[in-house]
Amino acid sequence: MSSPPVAPPGWSRWLVPPAALSVHLSIGQAYAWSVFKPPLESALGLDGTQSALPFQVAIVMLGLSAAFGGTLVERNGPRWAMTVALVCFSSGFLISALGARTEQYWLIVLGYGFVGGIGLGIGYISPVSTLIKWFPDRPGMATGIAIMGFGGGALIASPWSAQMLDSFGSDNDGIALAFLVHGLSYAAFMSLGVLLVRVPRTEKPVESGPSAVDGVQVSAREAVRTPQFWCLWVVLCMNVTAGIGILEKAAPMITDFFADSSTPVSASAAAGFVALLSAANMAGRIGWSSTSDRVGRKNIYRVYLGVGALMYLLIALFGDTSKPLFVLCALVILSFYGGGFATIPAYLKDLFGTYQVGAIHGRLLTAWSTAGVLGPLIVNWIADRQEAAGKHGPSLYGLSFGIMIGLLVVGFVAGELVRPVHPRHHVPAPREAADAQRQQPA
Repeated sequence: MSSPPVAPPGWSRWLVPPAALSVHLSIGQAYAWSVFKPPLESALGLDGTQSALPFQVAIVMLGLSAAFGGTLVERNGPRWAMTVALVCFSSGFLISALGARTEQYWLIVLGYGFVGGIGLGIGYISPVSTLIKWFPDRPGMATGIAIMGFGGGALIASPWSAQMLDSFGSDNDGIALAFLVHGLSYAAFMSLGVLLVRVPRTEKPVESGPSAVDGVQVSAREAVRTPQFWCLWVVLCMNVTAGIGILEKAAPMITDFFADSSTPVSASAAAGFVALLSAANMAGRIGWSSTSDRVGRKNIYRVYLGVGALMYLLIALFGDTSKPLFVLCALVILSFYGGGFATIPAYLKDLFGTYQVGAIHGRLLTAWSTAGVLGPLIVNWIADRQEAAGKHGPSLYGLSFGIMIGLLVVGFVAGELVRPVHPRHHVPAPREAADAQRQQPA
């Protein structure tokens, strides 16, 4: 299991994206957490900040496990990583089911947040390095295809979870049974990726295409010493914070915005809104990342951050006057959020090469951990305080949206500071060649 499975002669590289998708579609369930928030709050007497805790812990563990496990993923290969992700992610749901059944909320935080979060992190980075090596000619498209699955996971999980809660009930027993079904189903689906994934035999998987080790090559240790890494860290953190602030509270947010209108949003419609956001998240991952192969990574991040700030401003000023405007702006923000995730591995490949891009990517995902705390904390904490002050509806979110606009501006400035990596950080060619030779099959 710890030896990377090498593709036999004639193996099609187009079999690798479906393997990645089977894992990313499963762990993408995390984006449907907001469907569980109202039932948990009702069943266990939680407030919005408390019910967000399992999601926040999961995102923190995603970043930490990706950072610390990135080198192990590079060393042991994608099959090992996908297996670890399967065990942790599915076990997290089973522990959460026990927590819901026994009314022990800390078990839900432990299961879904801590154990499941480790599965999220290892599963998220498991196919990225392999895909970049299979598709050196189109890295943005390749990573976009896989990471699209993570964004699209909630497109399946949101209505599926809502239907289970309707069928099983939204009390402790119903929530527990829904968690149990999730854990078993995702274990079966993720096993497809474990069985299918392969690594390329050579550094040039396409005869007429470029080599996977062409250009600059930087080790993970050296990468974190460069200003480029930390500029990208800020860019990703700001973009994720802005997107996750809407995504984590999507269902109650749209309900609050139009609670006093003549056509309030029902629970089923709010779940549908979460599914729409997931679709935008998913479409942005493949659409914007593929576009970055043509227009360049820096230009596409200018769009994510600059236009994203404009969308937040429109929601803050006019969101409660028009449902189509609110939904459209939220969809654009989520498409940029997803696109930012899918484009970052290709940006890292451009700056640091493929030598240890998986490990570098894992370290960069600590920005996601930070954003996973910041985004929900800003939106939920401010909303709770505003509600305690007697406010309601859109006024619950005005201050937090202003903060998000400021964060996106900070990210835009950081993106402008990115420059090519100084040659002193490059891996010496003889060492790189020796490492590449050791990685080839006998």
